[in-house]
Amino acid sequence: MTISVERTKTPKQKPGTDQLVFGKVFSDHMFICDYSPDKGWHNARIVPYQNLSIDPSTMTLHYAQSIFEGLKAYKTKDGHVNLFRPRENIKRLNASCRRLCIPTVDEEFALTAIKKLVDVDRDWIPEGDGTSLYIRPFIFATEPHIGVRPSTTYSFVIITGPVGAYYKEGINPVKIYIEPNYVRAVRGGLGEIKASANYAASLKAQVEANEKGYTQVLWLDGVEKKYIEEVGTMNVFFIIGDEIVTPELSGSILPGITRKSCIELLRHWGYNMNERRISIQEVYEAHEKGLLKEVFGTGTAAVISPVGELCWNGNVITINNGKTGPISQRLYDTLTGIQYGKLPDEFGWIEKV
Repeated sequence: MTISVERTKTPKQKPGTDQLVFGKVFSDHMFICDYSPDKGWHNARIVPYQNLSIDPSTMTLHYAQSIFEGLKAYKTKDGHVNLFRPRENIKRLNASCRRLCIPTVDEEFALTAIKKLVDVDRDWIPEGDGTSLYIRPFIFATEPHIGVRPSTTYSFVIITGPVGAYYKEGINPVKIYIEPNYVRAVRGGLGEIKASANYAASLKAQVEANEKGYTQVLWLDGVEKKYIEEVGTMNVFFIIGDEIVTPELSGSILPGITRKSCIELLRHWGYNMNERRISIQEVYEAHEKGLLKEVFGTGTAAVISPVGELCWNGNVITINNGKTGPISQRLYDTLTGIQYGKLPDEFGWIEKV
């Protein structure tokens, strides 16, 4: 399938590096591809960034048949543009498609579409330290129909926008509230895919945590409310004694690409890295014994987000004196070093645009 390109005749003014805010500014162009039962995926095109026109009965508005991904393009000092493990994002996009009865996309074609759109808006990739071009592919149901069943038609859209460094002054530990009442997902649900509905389900707890002065929510399992799952929009790791632990992928946890990269790096470096069930009780007992050394979240936006404080049922503990730990810092420096071309890509994680 070829991708046609219609360039904008009214380019937007690009923000300065010091004006970049995550998710507020979008580039000049977008990618769109349509699906119908008779044609499959077709009419792939890059067009000027514009509003989408949909019927009020469009099924995605009523039944949330909508999925998305998130990745970044990084400009290196020598002018190259890097994508970090984009094939993993596309594989996960298709896993989300299968779970929500959406037709999958050809993975090589999806990668080509991402690269072509990034290349068209190459000038939108900021060059300041820690900045990047955020890439948001998403697919949603487009059939105008009221009635609970899979849609027959879909749109695959990609938009991009320049973003600044997630942390303005280096990586700083965040305060996390352990949610006692609400649940994010259960096994057999949508927790292991990037369904838009997952994020709607998390909003109430997030708002209440923010009101208490906490940055994000740590979710416990939806059955016993005992075992740790995720932190907000991130996976989570614990360093207890000489073991590094992250919750195993049990069907309700999103398989993060940064999570996977951290696991591979830590094992490559020789750490005792394990994926297993871990209870919040175990974490607090480890803290009491002086064994809890570091806690950190992993995700596309922040890469590594150290945790300096946990609050569980009113019991507040401080991790590593509220400072970024050495392993968190090493992971951050290594991952960002690879992404920006400052360190060699030993693992074949970089795709050039």
